Amino acid sequence: MTPAPEQKPAELQLERRSPETLVLRLIGAWTIRSRLPTSAEALAGATRSGAREIVFDTSGLAAWDSALPAFLLRLGEGCRAAGLRCDLSALPEGVGRLLELASEVPEREDARRAKLRVPLLARLGSVVIALALASRAVLEFMGELTLSIGRLLTGRAQFRRVDLWRTVQECGANALPIVTLISLLVGMILAFVGAVQLEQFGAEIYVANLVGLAMAREMGAMMTAIIMAGRTGAAFAAQIGTMRVNEEIDALATFDFSPIDFLVLPRAIALAAMLPLLCIYADFLGIVGGALIGVGMLDLSPALYWDQTVGAVDLMDFGVGLFKSAVFGVLVAVAGCLRGLQCGTSSAAVGLAATSAVVSGIVAIIVFDAIFTVLFDVLGI
Repeated sequence: MTPAPEQKPAELQLERRSPETLVLRLIGAWTIRSRLPTSAEALAGATRSGAREIVFDTSGLAAWDSALPAFLLRLGEGCRAAGLRCDLSALPEGVGRLLELASEVPEREDARRAKLRVPLLARLGSVVIALALASRAVLEFMGELTLSIGRLLTGRAQFRRVDLWRTVQECGANALPIVTLISLLVGMILAFVGAVQLEQFGAEIYVANLVGLAMAREMGAMMTAIIMAGRTGAAFAAQIGTMRVNEEIDALATFDFSPIDFLVLPRAIALAAMLPLLCIYADFLGIVGGALIGVGMLDLSPALYWDQTVGAVDLMDFGVGLFKSAVFGVLVAVAGCLRGLQCGTSSAAVGLAATSAVVSGIVAIIVFDAIFTVLFDVLGI
Protein backbone atom coordinates (compact mmCIF):
# COMPACT_ATOMS: atom_id res chain seq x y z
CA MET A 1 0.00 0.00 0.00
CA THR A 2 1.46 3.34 -1.04
CA PRO A 3 1.55 5.85 1.83
CA ALA A 4 -0.29 9.15 1.38
CA PRO A 5 1.99 11.98 0.31
CA GLU A 6 2.90 14.40 3.09
CA GLN A 7 1.01 17.68 2.78
CA LYS A 8 2.70 21.04 3.07
CA PRO A 9 2.01 22.97 6.27
CA ALA A 10 -0.37 25.91 6.19
CA GLU A 11 1.24 29.09 4.92
CA LEU A 12 -0.01 32.58 4.19
CA GLN A 13 1.71 34.80 1.61
CA LEU A 14 0.91 38.45 0.91
CA GLU A 15 1.45 39.84 -2.60
CA ARG A 16 0.73 43.39 -3.78
CA ARG A 17 -1.25 43.28 -7.07
CA SER A 18 -1.95 47.02 -7.30
CA PRO A 19 -1.77 50.04 -4.99
CA GLU A 20 -5.34 49.30 -3.88
CA THR A 21 -5.36 45.47 -3.95
CA LEU A 22 -3.53 42.92 -1.79
CA VAL A 23 -3.51 39.19 -2.63
CA LEU A 24 -3.53 36.61 0.18
CA ARG A 25 -2.20 33.27 -1.05
CA LEU A 26 -3.40 30.26 0.98
CA ILE A 27 -0.85 27.46 0.63
CA GLY A 28 -0.75 23.98 2.15
CA ALA A 29 -3.21 22.17 4.42
CA TRP A 30 -5.49 24.51 6.38
CA THR A 31 -6.82 21.97 8.89
CA ILE A 32 -7.33 21.83 12.62
CA ARG A 33 -4.24 19.65 13.03
CA SER A 34 -2.03 22.21 11.27
CA ARG A 35 -0.33 25.21 12.80
CA LEU A 36 -2.28 28.01 11.14
CA PRO A 37 -1.32 31.66 10.69
CA THR A 38 -3.46 34.05 12.69
CA SER A 39 -5.91 36.50 11.20
CA ALA A 40 -4.14 39.26 13.12
CA GLU A 41 -0.97 38.65 11.08
CA ALA A 42 -2.84 38.96 7.77
CA LEU A 43 -4.72 42.05 8.94
CA ALA A 44 -1.51 43.68 10.14
CA GLY A 45 0.14 43.05 6.74
CA ALA A 46 -2.84 44.50 4.91
CA THR A 47 -2.85 47.58 7.10
CA ARG A 48 0.86 48.21 6.59
CA SER A 49 0.51 47.90 2.80
CA GLY A 50 -2.13 50.62 2.65
CA ALA A 51 -4.40 48.46 0.44
CA ARG A 52 -8.15 48.98 0.39
CA GLU A 53 -9.16 45.55 -0.94
CA ILE A 54 -8.12 41.96 -0.14
CA VAL A 55 -8.49 39.11 -2.63
CA PHE A 56 -7.59 35.45 -2.19
CA ASP A 57 -5.57 32.99 -4.25
CA THR A 58 -6.28 29.34 -3.37
CA SER A 59 -4.33 27.66 -6.18
CA GLY A 60 -1.84 26.31 -3.61
CA LEU A 61 -4.48 25.16 -1.12
CA ALA A 62 -4.04 21.41 -0.52
CA ALA A 63 -6.76 20.59 2.01
CA TRP A 64 -9.07 22.41 4.36
CA ASP A 65 -11.65 21.85 7.06
CA SER A 66 -13.53 24.04 9.55
CA ALA A 67 -10.30 25.79 10.52
CA LEU A 68 -10.27 27.74 7.23
CA PRO A 69 -13.81 29.22 7.52
CA ALA A 70 -13.06 30.15 11.14
CA PHE A 71 -9.92 31.97 10.01
CA LEU A 72 -11.79 33.78 7.26
CA LEU A 73 -14.60 34.83 9.62
CA ARG A 74 -12.14 36.38 12.04
CA LEU A 75 -10.31 38.06 9.18
CA GLY A 76 -13.58 39.41 7.79
CA GLU A 77 -14.52 40.93 11.15
CA GLY A 78 -11.11 42.61 11.35
CA CYS A 79 -11.39 43.94 7.79
CA ARG A 80 -14.80 45.44 8.47
CA ALA A 81 -13.46 47.14 11.57
CA ALA A 82 -10.48 48.51 9.58
CA GLY A 83 -12.58 49.60 6.58
CA LEU A 84 -11.13 47.02 4.16
CA ARG A 85 -13.14 45.11 1.55
CA CYS A 86 -12.73 41.33 1.18
CA ASP A 87 -13.36 39.61 -2.16
CA LEU A 88 -14.30 36.01 -1.39
CA SER A 89 -15.11 34.96 -4.96
CA ALA A 90 -11.86 33.01 -5.43
CA LEU A 91 -12.45 30.76 -2.44
CA PRO A 92 -13.53 27.11 -2.87
CA GLU A 93 -17.27 26.64 -3.32
CA GLY A 94 -17.72 24.83 -0.01
CA VAL A 95 -15.93 27.55 1.93
CA GLY A 96 -18.09 30.21 0.29
CA ARG A 97 -21.31 28.39 1.22
CA LEU A 98 -20.19 28.00 4.83
CA LEU A 99 -19.33 31.69 5.07
CA GLU A 100 -22.65 32.69 3.57
CA LEU A 101 -24.50 30.43 6.00
CA ALA A 102 -22.60 31.87 8.95
CA SER A 103 -23.29 35.45 7.86
CA GLU A 104 -26.98 34.84 7.08
CA VAL A 105 -27.76 33.54 10.58
CA PRO A 106 -27.36 36.50 12.92
CA GLU A 107 -26.44 36.00 16.54
CA ARG A 108 -29.43 36.11 18.86
CA GLU A 109 -29.35 38.96 21.28
CA ASP A 110 -30.08 36.64 24.20
CA ALA A 111 -27.78 33.82 23.06
CA ARG A 112 -24.89 34.81 25.30
CA ARG A 113 -25.25 34.30 28.99
CA ALA A 114 -25.76 37.63 30.71
CA LYS A 115 -23.72 38.44 33.79
CA LEU A 116 -26.23 38.68 36.59
CA ARG A 117 -25.51 40.97 39.49
CA VAL A 118 -26.52 39.23 42.69
CA PRO A 119 -28.34 41.61 45.04
CA LEU A 120 -26.75 42.45 48.38
CA LEU A 121 -29.56 40.83 50.36
CA ALA A 122 -29.23 37.63 48.34
CA ARG A 123 -25.50 37.47 49.02
CA LEU A 124 -26.08 38.19 52.71
CA GLY A 125 -28.71 35.47 52.82
CA SER A 126 -26.32 32.99 51.23
CA VAL A 127 -23.69 33.76 53.85
CA VAL A 128 -26.20 33.34 56.68
CA ILE A 129 -27.43 30.04 55.28
CA ALA A 130 -23.86 28.79 54.88
CA LEU A 131 -23.06 29.74 58.50
CA ALA A 132 -26.23 28.02 59.71
CA LEU A 133 -25.38 24.82 57.84
CA ALA A 134 -21.79 24.90 59.12
CA SER A 135 -22.99 25.44 62.70
CA ARG A 136 -25.43 22.56 62.35
CA ALA A 137 -22.66 20.28 61.06
CA VAL A 138 -20.43 21.20 64.02
CA LEU A 139 -23.25 20.58 66.52
CA GLU A 140 -24.09 17.23 64.94
CA PHE A 141 -20.43 16.23 65.04
CA MET A 142 -20.08 17.27 68.69
CA GLY A 143 -23.23 15.30 69.52
CA GLU A 144 -21.86 12.18 67.85
CA LEU A 145 -18.52 12.65 69.64
CA THR A 146 -20.34 13.00 72.98
CA LEU A 147 -22.22 9.76 72.34
CA SER A 148 -18.90 8.11 71.42
CA ILE A 149 -17.40 9.25 74.74
CA GLY A 150 -20.44 7.75 76.46
CA ARG A 151 -19.79 4.44 74.72
CA LEU A 152 -16.15 4.68 75.81
CA LEU A 153 -17.15 5.08 79.45
CA THR A 154 -19.40 2.02 79.22
CA GLY A 155 -16.76 -0.04 77.41
CA ARG A 156 -18.59 -0.22 74.07
CA ALA A 157 -16.41 2.12 71.98
CA GLN A 158 -15.08 0.56 68.77
CA PHE A 159 -11.43 1.51 68.39
CA ARG A 160 -8.05 -0.13 68.70
CA ARG A 161 -5.94 0.71 71.74
CA VAL A 162 -2.81 0.64 69.60
CA ASP A 163 -4.20 3.51 67.54
CA LEU A 164 -4.66 5.53 70.72
CA TRP A 165 -1.08 4.99 71.91
CA ARG A 166 0.32 5.72 68.45
CA THR A 167 -1.61 8.99 68.34
CA VAL A 168 -0.44 9.84 71.86
CA GLN A 169 3.16 9.48 70.70
CA GLU A 170 2.52 11.62 67.61
CA CYS A 171 0.82 14.36 69.65
CA GLY A 172 3.23 14.20 72.58
CA ALA A 173 6.83 13.13 72.21
CA ASN A 174 7.08 13.85 68.49
CA ALA A 175 5.90 17.43 69.06
CA LEU A 176 8.54 18.29 71.69
CA PRO A 177 11.18 19.75 69.31
CA ILE A 178 8.93 22.36 67.72
CA VAL A 179 7.27 23.21 71.08
CA THR A 180 10.72 23.63 72.64
CA LEU A 181 11.91 26.06 69.99
CA ILE A 182 8.75 28.17 69.86
CA SER A 183 8.23 28.38 73.63
CA LEU A 184 11.83 29.36 74.33
CA LEU A 185 11.72 32.08 71.70
CA VAL A 186 8.34 33.39 72.88
CA GLY A 187 9.66 33.71 76.43
CA MET A 188 12.73 35.56 75.20
CA ILE A 189 10.61 37.90 73.07
CA LEU A 190 8.28 38.72 75.96
CA ALA A 191 11.22 39.42 78.24
CA PHE A 192 12.98 41.58 75.69
CA VAL A 193 9.90 43.69 74.92
CA GLY A 194 9.15 44.07 78.63
CA ALA A 195 12.76 44.96 79.46
CA VAL A 196 12.88 47.75 76.90
CA GLN A 197 9.83 49.40 78.46
CA LEU A 198 10.47 48.67 82.15
CA GLU A 199 14.07 49.94 81.99
CA GLN A 200 12.68 53.44 81.49
CA PHE A 201 11.17 53.29 84.99
CA GLY A 202 13.92 51.31 86.72
CA ALA A 203 11.58 48.32 87.15
CA GLU A 204 13.58 45.68 85.29
CA ILE A 205 12.92 43.11 87.99
CA TYR A 206 9.25 42.95 86.99
CA VAL A 207 10.24 41.30 83.71
CA ALA A 208 10.06 38.05 85.67
CA ASN A 209 6.45 38.81 86.67
CA LEU A 210 5.52 39.66 83.08
CA VAL A 211 7.01 36.53 81.57
CA GLY A 212 5.78 34.19 84.28
CA LEU A 213 2.17 35.37 84.25
CA ALA A 214 1.99 35.66 80.46
CA MET A 215 3.35 32.15 79.91
CA ALA A 216 1.33 30.50 82.69
CA ARG A 217 -2.06 32.04 81.89
CA GLU A 218 -2.01 32.81 78.17
CA MET A 219 0.97 32.28 75.91
CA GLY A 220 1.95 28.77 76.98
CA ALA A 221 -1.48 27.29 76.27
CA MET A 222 -2.22 29.45 73.22
CA MET A 223 1.10 29.01 71.42
CA THR A 224 1.15 25.27 72.07
CA ALA A 225 -2.39 24.93 70.75
CA ILE A 226 -1.60 26.97 67.63
CA ILE A 227 1.48 24.82 66.99
CA MET A 228 -0.61 21.66 67.33
CA ALA A 229 -3.32 23.08 65.07
CA GLY A 230 -0.78 23.60 62.30
CA ARG A 231 1.08 20.37 62.95
CA THR A 232 -1.40 17.79 64.22
CA GLY A 233 -4.78 19.23 63.22
CA ALA A 234 -3.71 19.37 59.58
CA ALA A 235 -2.34 15.82 59.84
CA PHE A 236 -5.67 14.56 61.22
CA ALA A 237 -7.58 16.21 58.38
CA ALA A 238 -5.20 14.84 55.76
CA GLN A 239 -5.28 11.30 57.17
CA ILE A 240 -9.05 11.09 57.45
CA GLY A 241 -9.53 12.96 54.16
CA THR A 242 -7.30 10.44 52.38
CA MET A 243 -9.38 7.64 53.87
CA ARG A 244 -12.48 9.38 52.54
CA VAL A 245 -10.93 9.56 49.05
CA ASN A 246 -9.96 5.87 49.18
CA GLU A 247 -13.49 4.96 50.42
CA GLU A 248 -12.05 3.42 53.59
CA ILE A 249 -14.59 5.27 55.75
CA ASP A 250 -17.41 3.79 53.68
CA ALA A 251 -15.85 0.38 54.21
CA LEU A 252 -15.85 0.93 57.99
CA ALA A 253 -19.54 1.83 57.88
CA THR A 254 -20.23 -1.26 55.74
CA PHE A 255 -18.67 -3.49 58.43
CA ASP A 256 -20.74 -1.70 61.11
CA PHE A 257 -17.80 0.24 62.60
CA SER A 258 -18.54 3.77 63.75
CA PRO A 259 -16.11 6.21 62.04
CA ILE A 260 -16.45 8.49 65.07
CA ASP A 261 -15.38 5.71 67.45
CA PHE A 262 -12.68 4.28 65.22
CA LEU A 263 -11.10 7.47 63.87
CA VAL A 264 -12.14 10.52 65.89
CA LEU A 265 -12.29 9.28 69.48
CA PRO A 266 -8.64 8.15 69.85
CA ARG A 267 -7.38 11.36 68.24
CA ALA A 268 -9.53 13.56 70.48
CA ILE A 269 -8.50 11.70 73.63
CA ALA A 270 -4.82 11.78 72.72
CA LEU A 271 -4.76 15.49 71.90
CA ALA A 272 -6.84 16.51 74.94
CA ALA A 273 -4.51 14.51 77.19
CA MET A 274 -1.21 15.57 75.65
CA LEU A 275 -1.83 19.28 75.20
CA PRO A 276 -1.88 20.08 78.98
CA LEU A 277 1.44 18.24 79.39
CA LEU A 278 2.92 20.15 76.47
CA CYS A 279 1.52 23.34 78.00
CA ILE A 280 3.41 22.73 81.27
CA TYR A 281 6.56 22.07 79.27
CA ALA A 282 6.02 25.24 77.24
CA ASP A 283 5.43 27.31 80.41
CA PHE A 284 8.74 26.12 81.88
CA LEU A 285 10.69 26.79 78.70
CA GLY A 286 9.10 30.23 78.29
CA ILE A 287 10.17 31.16 81.81
CA VAL A 288 13.67 29.86 81.05
CA GLY A 289 13.75 32.00 77.88
CA GLY A 290 12.74 35.05 79.92
CA ALA A 291 15.45 34.24 82.46
CA LEU A 292 18.07 34.17 79.72
CA ILE A 293 17.16 37.74 78.77
CA GLY A 294 16.82 38.86 82.39
CA VAL A 295 20.17 37.44 83.46
CA GLY A 296 22.06 38.21 80.26
CA MET A 297 20.63 41.62 79.37
CA LEU A 298 19.41 43.10 82.67
CA ASP A 299 22.19 41.70 84.90
CA LEU A 300 19.69 40.06 87.25
CA SER A 301 20.93 37.13 89.27
CA PRO A 302 19.30 33.74 88.55
CA ALA A 303 18.20 33.40 92.18
CA LEU A 304 16.56 36.85 92.19
CA TYR A 305 14.78 36.14 88.91
CA TRP A 306 13.53 32.81 90.24
CA ASP A 307 12.28 34.29 93.52
CA GLN A 308 10.44 37.05 91.66
CA THR A 309 8.78 34.52 89.35
CA VAL A 310 7.70 32.27 92.24
CA GLY A 311 6.24 35.25 94.08
CA ALA A 312 4.27 36.44 91.04
CA VAL A 313 2.89 33.14 89.73
CA ASP A 314 0.82 30.71 91.79
CA LEU A 315 -0.84 27.38 91.10
CA MET A 316 -4.10 29.05 90.09
CA ASP A 317 -2.35 30.74 87.17
CA PHE A 318 -0.97 27.41 85.99
CA GLY A 319 -4.39 25.83 86.49
CA VAL A 320 -6.00 28.43 84.23
CA GLY A 321 -3.47 27.66 81.51
CA LEU A 322 -3.94 23.90 81.88
CA PHE A 323 -7.73 24.22 81.65
CA LYS A 324 -7.42 26.32 78.50
CA SER A 325 -4.97 23.88 76.96
CA ALA A 326 -7.30 20.91 77.52
CA VAL A 327 -10.16 22.77 75.83
CA PHE A 328 -7.85 23.86 73.00
CA GLY A 329 -6.82 20.25 72.49
CA VAL A 330 -10.43 19.22 71.98
CA LEU A 331 -10.98 22.14 69.59
CA VAL A 332 -7.96 21.23 67.47
CA ALA A 333 -8.98 17.57 67.33
CA VAL A 334 -12.58 18.43 66.44
CA ALA A 335 -11.51 20.86 63.70
CA GLY A 336 -9.07 18.38 62.14
CA CYS A 337 -11.36 15.35 62.27
CA LEU A 338 -14.47 17.24 61.16
CA ARG A 339 -12.75 18.72 58.11
CA GLY A 340 -11.34 15.30 57.29
CA LEU A 341 -14.77 13.69 57.39
CA GLN A 342 -16.18 16.53 55.26
CA CYS A 343 -13.43 16.08 52.65
CA GLY A 344 -14.40 15.57 49.03
CA THR A 345 -13.36 12.65 46.85
CA SER A 346 -10.47 14.26 44.96
CA SER A 347 -6.80 14.68 45.83
CA ALA A 348 -7.18 18.46 45.79
CA ALA A 349 -9.95 18.17 48.40
CA VAL A 350 -7.47 16.64 50.85
CA GLY A 351 -5.29 19.75 50.71
CA LEU A 352 -8.30 22.00 51.11
CA ALA A 353 -9.45 19.97 54.12
CA ALA A 354 -6.03 20.29 55.78
CA THR A 355 -5.98 24.05 55.16
CA SER A 356 -9.51 24.46 56.47
CA ALA A 357 -8.65 22.43 59.57
CA VAL A 358 -5.73 24.72 60.42
CA VAL A 359 -7.74 27.90 59.88
CA SER A 360 -10.76 26.61 61.80
CA GLY A 361 -8.61 25.38 64.67
CA ILE A 362 -6.69 28.65 65.08
CA VAL A 363 -9.85 30.77 64.88
CA ALA A 364 -11.56 28.58 67.49
CA ILE A 365 -8.52 28.82 69.78
CA ILE A 366 -8.43 32.63 69.62
CA VAL A 367 -12.19 32.99 70.12
CA PHE A 368 -12.36 30.64 73.12
CA ASP A 369 -9.24 32.17 74.65
CA ALA A 370 -10.89 35.60 74.52
CA ILE A 371 -14.06 34.19 76.09
CA PHE A 372 -12.12 32.46 78.87
CA THR A 373 -10.07 35.58 79.60
CA VAL A 374 -13.17 37.71 80.09
CA LEU A 375 -14.94 34.98 82.05
CA PHE A 376 -12.01 34.41 84.44
CA ASP A 377 -11.69 38.15 85.00
CA VAL A 378 -15.39 38.39 85.89
CA LEU A 379 -15.06 35.42 88.28
CA GLY A 380 -11.89 36.85 89.80
CA ILE A 381 -9.79 33.84 88.89
